[in-house]
Formats: sequence, C-alpha cells, structure tokens
Amino acid sequence: MSELITAELVDLGLSAGTKEAAARSLAERMAALGRVTDLDGFLADVAAREAQMPTGLDGGIGIPHCRSAHVTEPTLAFGRSAARIDFGAPDGPADLIFLIAAPDGADSDHLTILSSLARQLTRQEFTDALRSADSAEAVAALIRGDEPALPDPGDPAAEEVAEVLAASEALAGRAAPEAPADLADAEVLAPPEAPEVLADRETLAASEVPADPVAPLVPASPDTLAAPKTSATPTDPTDPATPESSEPFRIVAVTSCPTGIAHTYMAAEALEQAARAAGVVFAVETQGSAGFTKLDARTIAAADGVIFAHDVEVRERARFAGKPTVDVGVKAGVNRPAELIAELREMAAAAPATVRAAAPMDTAAAPEDGFATRLRTWLMTGVSYMVPFVAAGGLLIALAFAIGGYQIDKAPSVAAHFAWTESASWAALFFQTGGAAFAFLVPVLAGYIAYGMADRPGLVPGFVGGSIALTVNAGFLGGLIAGLLAGGAVLAVQRVGVPPVLRGIMPVVVIPLISSAVVGFLMFLVVGKPVASLQKALTDWLSGLSGANAVVLGVVLGLMMCFDLGGPLNKCAYAFAVGGLADPNDGSLKVMAAVMAAGMVPPLAMALATTVRGRLFTKAERENGKAAWVLGASFITEGAIPFAAADPLRVIPSAMAGGAVTGALSMAFDCTLRAPHGGVFVVPLIGAPFLYLLAIAAGVAVSAGLVIVLKGLGKPEPGAAPVAA
Repeated sequence: MSELITAELVDLGLSAGTKEAAARSLAERMAALGRVTDLDGFLADVAAREAQMPTGLDGGIGIPHCRSAHVTEPTLAFGRSAARIDFGAPDGPADLIFLIAAPDGADSDHLTILSSLARQLTRQEFTDALRSADSAEAVAALIRGDEPALPDPGDPAAEEVAEVLAASEALAGRAAPEAPADLADAEVLAPPEAPEVLADRETLAASEVPADPVAPLVPASPDTLAAPKTSATPTDPTDPATPESSEPFRIVAVTSCPTGIAHTYMAAEALEQAARAAGVVFAVETQGSAGFTKLDARTIAAADGVIFAHDVEVRERARFAGKPTVDVGVKAGVNRPAELIAELREMAAAAPATVRAAAPMDTAAAPEDGFATRLRTWLMTGVSYMVPFVAAGGLLIALAFAIGGYQIDKAPSVAAHFAWTESASWAALFFQTGGAAFAFLVPVLAGYIAYGMADRPGLVPGFVGGSIALTVNAGFLGGLIAGLLAGGAVLAVQRVGVPPVLRGIMPVVVIPLISSAVVGFLMFLVVGKPVASLQKALTDWLSGLSGANAVVLGVVLGLMMCFDLGGPLNKCAYAFAVGGLADPNDGSLKVMAAVMAAGMVPPLAMALATTVRGRLFTKAERENGKAAWVLGASFITEGAIPFAAADPLRVIPSAMAGGAVTGALSMAFDCTLRAPHGGVFVVPLIGAPFLYLLAIAAGVAVSAGLVIVLKGLGKPEPGAAPVAA
C-alpha cells in the first residue's frame, strides 16, 4: 500500500470558497496520483455523505469523507484555507480541511483513518503544528507520523521538517524515535485501541506510574482494572470512622455520535487525557458506526462511576445500572472532559451507597462465550424488553378486576360506550388498555430476541415473527422460536456478498424483506403448528395441576426464583409465569402467585435477619437490610444481591430453601394471582390472600433462620460492637 498522505496531497494555500470547491480541489490531487479513477463520481459520493450530516468539527476543522467505488486505496488529502470554509460546525468555518477517501467496502480502513485522525485532532499541539507548518513535506510527516526523506541540509525546509517532527513527538510525550518502517508503525494514524487496551493503559497510568513521567506505558493484564479494591486493614466503607481509601477512582465511559466516527473518538480521547491528568483509572467504550466492543462486565462492576457522552442512545445501557452517572452530549465530552470527571467524583462522594458491585449472575455474555451462554443472553434481552409491557398491562388488568369485578372482560369497547361517572366504564378502560399492552408481549419478546442476536436489523423480522406466533396460536413459545429464527435469518443474509450498488439499500429494504419472508414461511408453514400444539399441551397441563404435582412445580419455581436473585434462572421462571397470563386459566394464575411469592422471600429474609441478629452483619449490610424491607414487599428480588455478593455460600442456599417452602405452600393453598407484579400492594387481587401471606412468612422465616445459623457457625461477627453480657 502507498503512503496514506504525501506532500503532493497537501495544499497549504487552499483558495476554494465553498466546501464543494474545496473537496474538488483536494480530490483533483488524488486523481492526479491515480488514487481516484472517476473524479465526478467520487465527488458525488462525497456530496452524498455530506448531505447526511455536516462534517465540520469544533476548532476550525472540516473532515469531508466517504467510501467510494472510484477510490483505489485509502487516501487522505489536506488543505489549509486562509479564508476559512463553512463545513457546518457550530463554532464557525474551518481552516483545516481533511478529505478522506476509502475504497468501497473497505470499512475497516475508512473507520481506522477517521477515528484515529479524530483522536489526534483533540490535541491542541497537533492542530497548532498544522497551522504553523510552512512546507507540505512537514505537514504530511506530521499527519502520517512517519519521517519523510529530509531535504538537502542547505534547504530551509529541512529545519521546518525537523521542528514539526519534534512537535509531533512531543504530542506523545516522548523523544522522537527513528522513522517507522511502514504505515502500521505510525503514531498518528494507528488503529484505535480496543476498550480493554485503553483500560489497561489507564490502569497503569493511575496505579503503576513509572519513575519517568513520560515513559511509555506497558499494557497490563485485562483483569487489572477489575481487580477488587483492597486495603491493608479490612474496613467498613460506610462507617464514618473509616479512613478515605487510597485506591484510585475508577471511571467507565461510553461515547457515541450520530455518524459514530469523528466526535465519538474525539470525546473518548479527550476523556482519556483528562482522566490521565486526574490520576483516574479509565476505560471507554466507543460505540462507533462499525459496531463496538463491550467493556468487560468486571470492569463495569469495579467502576465508581459512569460518563455517557452521546448524541444517540447508549446501547445496552442496563449494564451500567446502579452507578453514579454523568449523562451529557458528546460535544461536552470533547470540550470539557475535566469538568465531567470532577462532577462525577462529587456525585459518587455524595452517594457512595448507590454503587454496588455486580453479582456473578449479572455478567453478560462475551463474544468468546459458548453458544449456551449467548443463547441465554439473547433470550434475556427479549424478556427484559417484554417486562415493562407485562408490568403495565398486568397491573392495569388487575386494577380493572379490582374495580369492576372479573366479569369486566365481557364489557363492550369503551370507544363505543364510555360513561365518565360510572366505575364500570373506568374498569373497562383499564382492562382494555391493559389488554392492548398484553397484545405486544409476544411480538416484543420475539423482536428483541432477534435484536439481541443481530442488532437493529433483527427488529423487523422479529416483530413480524412474533405477530405470526399469535396468529397461529403458538403463544409464548412461538415468540421465543420466532425471535431466534429472525435473528438467524438476518445474520445469514448479512453474510452474503452483495454488489456495491445494493449496499446502500441493504439495511432499509433487502435485509427486512428477505428475513421477514423467511421468518413468515417458517412460522406459517413449518414450525408454527407444532409449536401451537405444544403450547396447547402446556396450557392444558397447567389447567389440570393439582395436589402433589402442583407442589413439586411450586418447589422448582421457588428454587429458580431464588438461585440467582434476578439473573437468568429467575427471569426464566418469571417469564414462564407471565407467559401463562396471556391466556390465563386456574393453573397459570397459581403459577404466577407462586413465582411472585417466592421472589419476595430473599430480600425480606435478609431484612429480617439483619433486624434480629444485626451483629452478624456489617454496618453497610444493616443499612441495606432496611431498604430490603421495601424492596422485598414490592417483589424486587434484586434487593438481596448485596448480601449474596458479599457471602454467597451462606445467603444463596438459605434464600433457595425459603423460596422452595413459599412456592410449595402457595401452590398447596391454591393461591392465584392475575397481576404480574406489585408484591404486597396487590394482595387484594390474590385468591386466598391470608394463606398467601402465610406462605411468604413461612419462607422468610426459614431463610432468615438459616442465614443466622450459617453466619453464626465459626464466623466472627464483622459488625459486632462490645455488648455487655
């Protein structure tokens, strides 16, 4: 490959008055070197990209760019305009113009050039050097990061080249090395580092500072950032008497912009530099247009806070839940990174108790995980998006039953008849609105399973497949299968090579069309009827549940709800129960009641244990125990996670035992529940409410007693204070 930029591709006196003229002037230089084969065709591609979104950046910079079939190899041309040219940047016209061209289909080359250049442009010394350089050779050397052939010693340009090279090396905080052997060794346009590498560099920057403050950093192991914080003496972090930790502050960040190129990486670079200056351990996830590499779950769990610098929705935002968060636009990440870091530190200091380390069941599947792990993650993605529909629809239906009685399902449409002063009309309104929300359960489940597999292209065939599952009466199981089929169809289509002329319409027309047709064929003609038969058999089995069979199912569901406290098994049991509410019968209502009762046990049991034997728990755990009363009563099983994360071998088995007892008793008492959520606040809607509360109390007592016994066996009391005998 030829050099990315040469002196022939530099114009220090760019005289164009418009961005179109500037692009043509620089493109002509590319064409003269044979790197552009059709000048007008290439400029049309540049204009098409510019029409999508302005390519001007703050600081007097314009970066017109595109992929084009008329480009033979990745190329960068640079122009400096004294008159300045408007590229749509908010702060005004640009005097530094970079025209970047990549061959059509060379996504990695194109994005590497753009993202690396964007990172360099955050450095004032870099742009100052470009503005002060007097020779094309010097500018090309600075951008390329590669020492060009020096002019003759008597040539005045020689001194200029040397000065600019020295400025370039100063950017990296090191002495100028020998010229790299090829472009791959260049400092300025090296490929952007993966988040894990950035994390490793920043870990060393904060915790293993070399004696030489400008010595290059050596990558550490991936576990370094996620290593647990330790101190010489075990302390209670919530105790005011505990000295301030000497551990470095840890931040994770996500940056993204609409194009996923320039501002995304400029914000990442600016935050990285500010974190280095502040002595902060830092890791960033750049959600660019070529996709993104997720931060390791351990890295996120170990972080003290999160910075979101974004102009588009952060993907998989739930991974960062529970952390102090500064949420701003991407330009704030570029322009004031130090302020954001300071703001986050103040926020974390003001509310450290809101930060929790993720329990093992919270970790997401990594790309290298096996198929079973990835399958679980896909299914849980669908379930997590379905749950809000379940909660809203189910509670509205439950409220309708409470107001209008169980016969309200036979009320006429409120669109045709609604009396403002009649409670029955309001009950019918709630019931029909809740029913509308419930109608989305299977399509949303299928759509977001496909989304978890194939990102946005999976949504259309996923929703179509879920809707067909309802049409053929395949129900909840049909939705699961439709989502997997839709995601698989999209991934298959994406692997097929297509002509360049079709690439622009692939995500909008081709992928949705082909994948939806495939899913429709499979759901209507192949798998729909067998799955519908299986769904009917499951429904009939639930309807006939009684006696020992019901109790055994209650035990199993109780164990699943309490094993991982909101993790995959918990969600599977909950999804099983919610799926039955879509077509309710006596058996499915019993299952829903048992699942909710068992899910309430772990936090209530931990709350009771910290109240009865507080000396067995740390001060932080005692404080968490107070909150666990409310969380447990509200059916938020995750309220027990802080206890399980700190002492899993004692807490989890105890919780499972209590959950099994509660699940079995709930089924034995024939308790039923029409609401999918609500905890004790929906007790009036429960069949046999007093026996239901008795079942919960029994499970809580069993779990709390076991925790107290296990913690008291051969274990010092960490929070114990001297007490008179």
